[in-house]
Amino acid sequence: MRIGPVNTPQSVTRTSKTKSASSASSSTGGAAAPRDAASIMGVPEAELTPNVQRALLSLMGEVDQLRKETERLRGRVRELESLADHDVMLPVLNRRAFLREVSRALALAERHNAPSALVFIDLNGFKAVNDTYGHAAGDAALHHVSALLSAHVRETDSVGRLGGDEFGVVLTLTGPEGAEAKAQELVDLIDSTPFEYAGRPLTVGAAWGTQPLVAGRNADEALAEADAAMYARKQAQKSDDDQKQVG
Repeated sequence: MRIGPVNTPQSVTRTSKTKSASSASSSTGGAAAPRDAASIMGVPEAELTPNVQRALLSLMGEVDQLRKETERLRGRVRELESLADHDVMLPVLNRRAFLREVSRALALAERHNAPSALVFIDLNGFKAVNDTYGHAAGDAALHHVSALLSAHVRETDSVGRLGGDEFGVVLTLTGPEGAEAKAQELVDLIDSTPFEYAGRPLTVGAAWGTQPLVAGRNADEALAEADAAMYARKQAQKSDDDQKQVG
């Protein structure tokens, strides 16, 4: 319910009936101009009985309180909506809210032919950190990665946790080549930046896959294709590492 601006009890208006001294003298023969007359909601006070005056002032006070309460509730709704969009542990979007951002980017591509890109990031070595140092260390690793990602994308981009040790990034108005370059930059940053846990410097690695967000796709399809691209890249890297070890 929208409440328009109202007069509060403290805002009872005063309607001045005073004219200039020259005009008052000419019209009344020099008599003094009448005093200001009070009004409530534009109605002269003299036309209202005391009971009506009290009722109007009480109503105005109640309406003002209702307006303040409505604003408070709107603020609370905004807070709850923000909480509902964020991961329960990390300061990034949860999967549901992230997919909504993917859908928005796809709608932008559909309406304005302005493609964006989706980056799927999966951590390497996360299980080893958990198994060796405990879940608290794993949580520290996730916070570390989410902070790195959030700090190295634009305000127009979006970062989300897709589940476990998987993250997604929407790069708005970014083509395939730019997306691959940015994905590699983010993964290199994760690989080369240690985090500290219990006085120890620890590191995790990451693999990435990208998918252009173009017209004709939906969010789930785009995410599945970016995931598949990440998995293929990870398998290729593993194969290369195995061959190096054999050689």
